[in-house]
This record gives sequence, structure tokens and C-alpha cells, in this order.
Amino acid sequence: MRTTRTVPARPVPARPVPARPVLLTALALTTAGSLLLTPHTAVADPQPPGHPPVHREAALDRNAARTPASAAQRALGTAEAPSAAIGDDSRGYPRRQVLTPDPENPADKSIKLGLTPYHAIAPKLNALQALGDRVSVEIAGRSAGGHRLYLVTVTAPETTGQARTQARMRELIENAPALAAKSREIRKSYKAPVFFNNNIHGNEWEGTDAGLKLIERLATATDARTRDLLSHSRLYFNITANPDGRIAGTRANAGGFDMNRDFVTASQPETRAMRQIMVAKQPAVLLDLHGYVNGTLIEPTTPPHGENYEYDLFLKNTYANALRMESAVNGLGYTPQKDGVQPAQIPFRDQEEGWDDWPPIFTPQYAAFHGTVAAHTVEIPMQVNNNAYNTLPQAELRRRSAINVDVAGAALRATLDFVRERRTSLIADQIEVFRRGAAGAAQVPVSEETVPGVPGIGPEDVYTTTFPRAYVIPAGTGAQRSAPAAARLVDHLLANDVRVSRAAHSFRLGGRTYAKGSYVIDMRQPKRGLANVLLADGRDISAEVSAMYDISGWSLGRLWGAAVETLPRMPYGSALRPVRAATPVAYVAPRGDLRLRLDDPNEVAALNALLRQGVEVRRAADGSAIVPGSARRQAVTAARAHDVAFHGTKLTGTAPLHRTRVAAAVTAGELFALREMNFEVTPVSTAVLNTGFDWPSVDVLFVSAGLEYGDLTAPARTALDAFLDGHGLVGRGATGAALNTATGLLAAKPVEGNGDANGVVRVVNSGSTLMSGAPGHGFVYAPVWFTGLGPNVRVEQAYATGNPLVSGHWRVAADGSGGPADAAGQASVVSGPGAVLFGTEPLFRDHPKGEFAQVGRALFSMAQASGTR
Repeated sequence: MRTTRTVPARPVPARPVPARPVLLTALALTTAGSLLLTPHTAVADPQPPGHPPVHREAALDRNAARTPASAAQRALGTAEAPSAAIGDDSRGYPRRQVLTPDPENPADKSIKLGLTPYHAIAPKLNALQALGDRVSVEIAGRSAGGHRLYLVTVTAPETTGQARTQARMRELIENAPALAAKSREIRKSYKAPVFFNNNIHGNEWEGTDAGLKLIERLATATDARTRDLLSHSRLYFNITANPDGRIAGTRANAGGFDMNRDFVTASQPETRAMRQIMVAKQPAVLLDLHGYVNGTLIEPTTPPHGENYEYDLFLKNTYANALRMESAVNGLGYTPQKDGVQPAQIPFRDQEEGWDDWPPIFTPQYAAFHGTVAAHTVEIPMQVNNNAYNTLPQAELRRRSAINVDVAGAALRATLDFVRERRTSLIADQIEVFRRGAAGAAQVPVSEETVPGVPGIGPEDVYTTTFPRAYVIPAGTGAQRSAPAAARLVDHLLANDVRVSRAAHSFRLGGRTYAKGSYVIDMRQPKRGLANVLLADGRDISAEVSAMYDISGWSLGRLWGAAVETLPRMPYGSALRPVRAATPVAYVAPRGDLRLRLDDPNEVAALNALLRQGVEVRRAADGSAIVPGSARRQAVTAARAHDVAFHGTKLTGTAPLHRTRVAAAVTAGELFALREMNFEVTPVSTAVLNTGFDWPSVDVLFVSAGLEYGDLTAPARTALDAFLDGHGLVGRGATGAALNTATGLLAAKPVEGNGDANGVVRVVNSGSTLMSGAPGHGFVYAPVWFTGLGPNVRVEQAYATGNPLVSGHWRVAADGSGGPADAAGQASVVSGPGAVLFGTEPLFRDHPKGEFAQVGRALFSMAQASGTR
């Protein structure tokens, strides 16, 4: 589930329906121990003794990650790439294969709930394929933990020719929507694609079981409605999006990632598989099954609504299907008195704020940019995870899980009826999404006139944007330092099905000349909304709502290290050529010593590879690395492996760089980012240090979570103090700053901003060895700044003056402090002889790639520190 928090209500404009309560304050607990969202004034029954309240999963991870390096290796490697079979249009249906069984695992957490353990899924799918000619199974990829991701397709049989005809119509819908809108063949014969995504949070199990039950029914049903449905639609089931978490009973995958926050970054193989399914199958309708909110929560959401959607089309269909699902769920006959099950509810209708669809990090919101016009998170009602899993009797857990499977099944079946009855209009609306993008047509603001049948639409629901004519990612000497970042960004856009061209000649536009090789993104393309939501700065929405559900700013154009600019019109005569991949950056100068910039995580990774081989590298004054010409062979290998450039140089460097081994008490996202930069990392925490730690095996300590000096035993404190007498600390956020204060490394007072504040901020960099080449933007969540600086403390970076927030949500706290005005001009990163402290979030969820090198440089610098106290 998404999780919630209490915030003050904002004033609500007059509306012809009852005012939406604030979702965040409407949370209470029923006698069944589940979250209750009530649109009424009734107070929830008190929580029974011994069943503590269910708390939200905090956006900020306070725990030190211990995820295995193997999970990161799978996620960063090519072995776990999405299967090419997902987009294979050369075969008809069914596509049968016999799945080899997985070893039986009695520790699978599903078993206690009476649900399907992961090891039973492959035999079940084999049996379902054998029931007839409607069920196909393909492997969509593998999880971070190495488990197979099963994509099941249910449809009426298709010959190879019929499958190719469906593919041709699907391509026409996206690539020539104006023609598709007039196509009688599409109206008559195109099968509506429907995507059911299950179990993305591993400890929200029941969507998987509901999906398997539905597949079994559809495989053999002979009624006319089922035959009509399968003749006019393809149903795609991601059986479990998170097998690692399903087995372990965890929200996250084996890499420690919440995939329902990963769609913008796509750091995890499971996320990339889901993305590829959406790109290849182009679903018109999507359900993402979650738990646990009582009564069942069915989207659409509260404001703010993402400004890049074609929201009129999205709301029209999503609300209509929500009503269908609500009726089906309530029609099951469960009651609060008899079963502990509350009536279903729809946040858009029943709540004021607190469950928004602003960021495209959630599955349904991301899907909207691929043409999905009805997309829902559905939160089934009865809690069986976390504390409930550990404390309730097995019989009660199984009773609840059975109800959840029933509720999820009702939502699935209602959606199939909706698709069967509205197939033609759903496809027409998907075509219109793509037509508007390709034509550069204006968005249609939502109102009761433009979206009839949806009650209570008000000005608080209207979010639109102005799309630029094009974006450009410049090439040439001035952009040399961002070449790896530009290549990464281009490949990421292409993976998201955004169209990118490359200039075969230089061109001049808006008073500036752009070099040959510059990348251009024409915003008159079917998925312009996705291109814009990834590249645009975003928007400061602090004044719009009291608080946000999760992040509110994420701009790849500002945070991924590449230069990104808008163009007032498309260039003429520059011979733009579509690209399928970014031009490789890898280069090694043929003679002389070599210079490797350290502005990008790929460059840091290449340097770490050289240092581990014993190459004698020196650091230049601008923070770059000088590699001797004698190591050219190793440089060639590193350049190819990490797609970086080693240019010739006459610089000699000032200080040697050494192999850097990191002890890290950090979040899962930060641990992954460190491994992405090829650091040798040993995860630590308070508990690890208290059991005794081999400090000589590491060179530097990085702390942001899960290590509290006051909780260390006396021997552990002594050992840590001894290490810090000869080595340095890199600290991030309040936890890192607290350790610095406790150990007396730097004279710097940390000031914590609003803990919910997050977004893209403007920063001013010092130009020192640590910050040379750093971008002028950063990311914050629960921002920190530093005052009371001692004489040996250097300000490496400061929040910009004025309002530093570019996009996101950052209000003052309840006492009036902690807002962006308080942070303006204050130090966001400071350094001294023994520590570097970050008040920003340079590695947050592996996302702000342009900031990674700041942490890399800090670690190299602090690994050299000695005699610091």
C-alpha cells in the first residue's frame, strides 16, 4: 500500500457534493486491525488491546541497509534485462512453455496465510496452460534476487498472422493516431490490452492469488460474455511483480527497493520488466493490486494531479471503472459488524487530499504516459502483514487473506466487465492521448463540462502545463564534461519509448549554436507527456496542498548531470536522425598521460576499477583523476566497461588516490548507488559495530542511517573513535550530522528543515576539489543546513538565495520554521580535515545521478584523511 500521515486540512472551495475530508486525517483502525478510511463523520472502533496501530512506511528510510551485493550486481548487469520475448510479435497465441519447478521453500511467508508460495507458481502455471488454448506464459525477466517474473496472457487463440495484425494496429494507434482514429478495422478487431499488476509490494500478497483464480476461470469458461471478452481483448497478468518480497514477507525486493517508487529511475530489474510490458503491450486499462486499507481504496486520487497527463481522458475512465469496482466489492456482502470489512471508497470523490497522483513513480501514474486511460491502485482491506503477521493467530490471518482474495477478485472481474462494454471508447481515448501528443494539441482542463459524470470537479483538480516545442541535450566542447550523463539520459529516454534524434550537422537557434551530435527531443510525439515529466524542471506546489504523499520533484533534466535546454522551435536543415541508442562515449587518448573527469558515477566507477588493479592515479586540483600513460591498456578496458573518456593531459596531479573501501551505514538506495560507483562497500550499523567490527578492512566511514553513537557499547565507541583518529567520515542528513557532533570532528551545527519537504533545489558550489564541475541543482528530502561553522570548516555548497526550491513541496513546519526561506544562503555541504557533511540527498533512491560524484569525491578525500582529531 501507499502509506499515510496526518496533515492539517486546507480550505476547500464550495462544491455541489460534500467536501472531501483530508485522507490523511481520516485514517483510523477498525476492530479487524486494518486501516479505515472513512468519508463519513463516524469514528472508527478502537483498536483492540495487543494490536498496535499500523504506521505508514516512511518515505525516508531510517534503517541501515544490509542488502547483498549480488542483488546490486543483478540489477546493474545485463543478465536481468527484460526479456525480448515480451515485445515479440512474430508468434501467435497460445505461447506455451513448460516451466521448471523451483525448489520447495517451507520458509515462504505466503504459506502461513494459506496463499500460493512462490515455488508453487510454476507448477500452477503449467497446469493452467494445459487447460486449453487461452493461457500463455512467458518469462518477463528476473528479479534482483534472481527469481523468474511470470507474464501470463489470456486471450482467444491467434494465428501468427492475426498476432501480426494486432501488432500493426497497435503501432498505428501510437505512431499514426490520426489515421487510427478513423480506422474501422481497429474499432472492429483490435483487442483491448489490459494489464493486471500484482504483488509489487512483496508483503501485500493476495493480488497474485486472485489473479491465478481468475486465469483458471477464464481458461475454461464457455459463457458468451467470456468468449466475447477474450475475442476482443488481451489480458496480461504480472503474476508477482516482487517474488523476492513475496517469499521474504517484505515490502521491498532483494535489493531493498520499493519498486512502486522506482518508475522514474528504473534502477531495478523488476521495474524495467514492468516498464517493458507497458511499452510493448500498450495497455488501455491497468490495475495495481495492493493492501491494506479498510474499506477498500480504489483510485482515482485526490489532488494534486500530475500536470503532464491528459487528465480529462484519464479521469473519465478511471472514475467510471472505480464505480464498477466499488459496486462489485460492496456487493460481496462483507460488513463491519460481521467481518470487520468497511465499504469501499474512492479518494477523488471521498477525500480532499493526501492520496495524490502527482509523481509518475507509482505504477498507475506511470502507465498513464503509455496510453493507459483507466489506471488504478486498489488497496484491499484486511491487514495481514507487518505486526499483524507476527501477532495474529494463523486462523485469523487466513480468514483475512481469504477476504482479501475475494475483494481483489471482485475488482478484477468488474474491470473485465468494464473493458468488455467500453472497449471501443477506451481505445478511442487512448488514440486521442497519442493524437494530442503528436499534433502538439492543447490539454483539456477538467471540469464537469469536459468530464461529465464525475461529481465534484473543482479548480483544485485543474493541473495543466505548457509543453516546449523541443528539448536539446547539447554536444560539443562545452558539454564535454556531461557526455556520460548525456548518453545515460538519452538511453533512459529511449527505454521509456521517448523518441530522440541526433543532429548530423551543427545548427543555430535562439541565438546559440548547437554542435553536431546534439540530441533533440521533438515534443510533438505521441508520448510527449512522458518526455516532459522526465525532462522538465517541474513545479513548486507548496501552496497547493498541505503535504504530499511522496516525492514532489524529480527532474532528470536538472538532476542527472546532463545539460538539457528547451528550444522555441525545431531546427531546420540540421538533418536530424532518429537514434536507437546513444553514441558511445568510450575514448582513450592515443598518447601521453590521461585525464578522467570525476563528474559522473560512471567515471567514479572507472576510477575504482583502476585503483583496485593497483594503477597509480593522482588527483588534480579540479578533482579529476590523472592516469599515467603506462596504464593505457587498463584505461581502455575501463573506458569500454563504463563508457567514459580518458583525454590526453599534461597535468601531473597533486595527491595520490588509493583503493577506497567504505564502511556504510546507509539506506538501500544509497548502498546501491555506492555499488553502482564500483566502491567496495561493507554495510554496517549500530548492531554490527556492537558485535565487533574489523575496522582495518575499510578506509572511510559513510553514515546516513542506522548508526547512533549513543547506542554503541563502550568498546564499540572506543573502536570507532580510534578509526576516526586516522580516517575520515562522510555524513549525510541528520543521522550523519549527529555522529559528527558526537565524535567532535567538525564544528558545525546542523539545522533540520521541515521533515516532509522534498524536491529539486538550486545550489551554489564552491568550485573546490570536491565540487568542481558539480551541477547547480540538488535534491532534498528533510533538508538540513549547517550554521555555527568553525574556523577549519569550508562551505562546499550552499542553498541558493531567495527561494531555493525549483520544484517540489517545501512548507514551513507547524512552528513557522524550517522553510525554504530559512535555508536560503545557508551551507548545504561542509567539509574539514576529518569529515564531509551533506544536508542534501545526493544518492536518494539511486536517482540524482548528477550528484553521485560529489559523494564519490568526498569518499576519496576522506579515505586520505589522517590525524583528524
